[in-house]
Amino acid sequence: MSKVKVAPSILSADFARMGEAVRNLDKWNADLIHCDVMDGVFVPNITFGMDMIKALRKCTNGILDVHLMIVKPEKYIPQFIAAGADTVTFHPDASDDVRGALTVIKDAGKKCGLVLNPDKPLSMIEPYLDIIDIVIIMGVYAGFGGQSFIPETLDKIREAKKLIGNRNIEIEMDGGACPDNFAKLAEAGTDIIVAGSAVFKAADPAAVIKQIHSI
Repeated sequence: MSKVKVAPSILSADFARMGEAVRNLDKWNADLIHCDVMDGVFVPNITFGMDMIKALRKCTNGILDVHLMIVKPEKYIPQFIAAGADTVTFHPDASDDVRGALTVIKDAGKKCGLVLNPDKPLSMIEPYLDIIDIVIIMGVYAGFGGQSFIPETLDKIREAKKLIGNRNIEIEMDGGACPDNFAKLAEAGTDIIVAGSAVFKAADPAAVIKQIHSI
């Protein structure tokens, strides 16, 4: 089995030192840099937009994993791609044209994916299994960092694994990841663990990333 990838969420980093944060992630051997974009409409919080992605792009050659928690993501996807996003994921229930948006991402040579909140069924991604590269299963409700992990997420990951079958689609788990559940997430079939507080609030962030890699 290939190692589980780590995608630290910069939502948990110091916003005044974002350049330093992503450079540190390179040093700590993070696999992806998870960027949570929130609009205050689809979710009740506001973070940052394409200008932040553009600024981060100048600080790292790492993979910018951009998770759009915004309404009508198709309106802004080209701008995020131009800013330097390597992977763009969004919530299908926020989009008026899911397949069209996914196609724009793929046509730009980037990886695309869909995100499901805890109350959204896997049936929402079924029509797009032919085009997506990633499915993100939320372990908390999108919108805020630091929430507690919802245990039923493990069953949903197992179901997603069955649904995907032998397709080349990675399962990413976002929200509530911590040292207590890293191994359980891997066992359930998670390919990429998004870890925000677990990495950035740790006394030794590099050790946390190494712990996930060693599962």
